Amino acid sequence: MEEKLRNLLENAYCPYSNFAVSAIVVMRDGQEFSGVNVENASYGAGICAERNAITTAVTNGYQKGDFKELNIMVSSGNISTCCFICRQVIVEFFENTARVNCYSKNGEVKTFTVGQMCPYPFDGSDLE
Repeated sequence: MEEKLRNLLENAYCPYSNFAVSAIVVMRDGQEFSGVNVENASYGAGICAERNAITTAVTNGYQKGDFKELNIMVSSGNISTCCFICRQVIVEFFENTARVNCYSKNGEVKTFTVGQMCPYPFDGSDLE
């Protein structure tokens, strides 16, 4: 997974921040979907790698409950976690016990559960 993420970083479009991010979601059936961050001169119009990968899986017919794990890597060489907009989307599609593996380009990995990353989620039950 680490090598796939490292290679995928090359596809990121980040001319403004120079902070490339790659993500791969693994589905329960073993299928993988990739995403990279895609920036825009209108900063708010960009999309994060995590959401890119998740929405690509949804576009291909996968639904809430089909998501097994998320893997991410950033170009800085450090381990980094998902932004809070991405965490909100992760909560929507992943179970609380699903793993989020955060890789550094130097071979380190730190694993969290969705519940650890999002201990007080806003989800569909809040809308009832």
